[in-house]
Amino acid sequence: MKEKKFTTNGGMDLKRIYTPEDLREKQFSPEKDLNDAGQYPFTRGITQDMYRDKLWIMGLYSGFGSAEEANQRYRYLLEQGQTGFSIALDLPTQIGLDSDHELCKGEVGKVGVAIDSLEDINALFAGIPFEKVRQIRTTANAIGPIMAAWYIAFAESNGIDPNSINFFIQNDPLKEYIGRGAYIFAPKASVKLTVDVVEYCAKHLPNWNSVAMSGYHIRESGSTAVQELAYTFSNGISYIKEALRRGIDVDTFAPKIFTFLGASIEFVEELAKFRGARKIWARIMKERFKAQDPESMKLRILAYTCGSTLTAQQPLNNIIRVTIETLAATLGGIQTLATSSYDEALGLPTQEAVNIALRTQQVVAHESGITKSVDLLGGSYALESLTAEMEDQVLALIDKIDQLGGAVNCIENGYIQKELANEAYKHQTAIEHNRKTVVGVNAFKVEEKNAISIFKQDGTSEKRQIERLRQLRAKRDNRHVQVTLEQVRKDALGEKNLIPSIVEAVKAYATLGEIVEVLKQVYGAFQGMKSF
Repeated sequence: MKEKKFTTNGGMDLKRIYTPEDLREKQFSPEKDLNDAGQYPFTRGITQDMYRDKLWIMGLYSGFGSAEEANQRYRYLLEQGQTGFSIALDLPTQIGLDSDHELCKGEVGKVGVAIDSLEDINALFAGIPFEKVRQIRTTANAIGPIMAAWYIAFAESNGIDPNSINFFIQNDPLKEYIGRGAYIFAPKASVKLTVDVVEYCAKHLPNWNSVAMSGYHIRESGSTAVQELAYTFSNGISYIKEALRRGIDVDTFAPKIFTFLGASIEFVEELAKFRGARKIWARIMKERFKAQDPESMKLRILAYTCGSTLTAQQPLNNIIRVTIETLAATLGGIQTLATSSYDEALGLPTQEAVNIALRTQQVVAHESGITKSVDLLGGSYALESLTAEMEDQVLALIDKIDQLGGAVNCIENGYIQKELANEAYKHQTAIEHNRKTVVGVNAFKVEEKNAISIFKQDGTSEKRQIERLRQLRAKRDNRHVQVTLEQVRKDALGEKNLIPSIVEAVKAYATLGEIVEVLKQVYGAFQGMKSF
């Protein structure tokens, strides 16, 4: 009788039982591969005491409607014990369109907050106690330089040292061509703009996290855990190479690089991914880029529980899924965690659902006991074997991408997108043909009617946002706006770092769409991928 084969969701083989022989086959050595937490290669964590010293930053991805509405949600969450927050931007903002653009009808404030100008940023942060916030994150990628300029202008306009606030800008546009499609310019121009932010922060804002290599959206687009790490790190390599080409010392910016990864449902595979990711990145920084500072070799991880694992059917089951993913992330040694709300498969989360998502982290942190020791599952034959296998497969895929010309080339020719599409198809067909069980979807189904309440937005939010934008254009000094926009255009043509001129433009209340249009005059607008 043929033995049944067991694999992880990502296709890694799983043995019936693991023994010390499996570690010997992987040439595993505690001295080489494990070490203490806080020591190279940081498999067990990037600090010696990890959560015994300080808990991970707890935050939720949130924001909707107008800046005022999002501000109310952030202040509520801070009152409930959130220690950082992640600003969800609506789609028009993410792709550089003002709210009154003809393509934006029906999308303003829908999946995130609408931001058109510095005026909105002022409203977004009104009354926020920055001294109590450990991190403020933003899903700004194609518009990364403009988001950085808004933050700088907000702080300076309010008499605050911008370096005193821990701003975290995602600023990874390469993943947009792979995972979400919220790109504006061509990949090479996007790399240039990303490194403008990295360079400016290295020189002027050393406390900011200027880039977060983002695997989360790659994972949500159908990748395996191996592909998630390989494509993410290959994108990061592209940014680092451009920074080094400019003559920036790697140890001046690498310590502030974050990565943004998904925390998915297969527990042991995710543990191996987070632990393996630290080993891989440490090797890349030390061996490939010759970093000297150990801080440059430490991979700081923001994890977000995967929305793709949530189901619209029996949505309360999603609380269980998020709890498993929370445990995988925290036992995996992440630094920041955002948890999904149980109703996200149905729409924007209700306040009740958001509360439970935050309480999930707090219960794990304060009641489960997992924070009392570092890397509790380290040394497990199975976990160490899978961590080593993860490392081998990821490095092999990074080598392949290098041989194909690097991440930018693989994006431009559609190689990565094709690989993701194939993997997503395999995953979906496995569910449809019952080779993979999803509770409530293809097994254990029940009749449901109005199982939970759904969040309903104020339908007038878009209208108010457009009216505010109209009033802004009427009251600002439009001549001065044009002067600042022309300087942005000149600096872009001269290949200068654009952050200083964009800061002046946003201080003059130039809008997002106006700045992006000027940049399109220089860089063009990317029209899409080659067919694959």
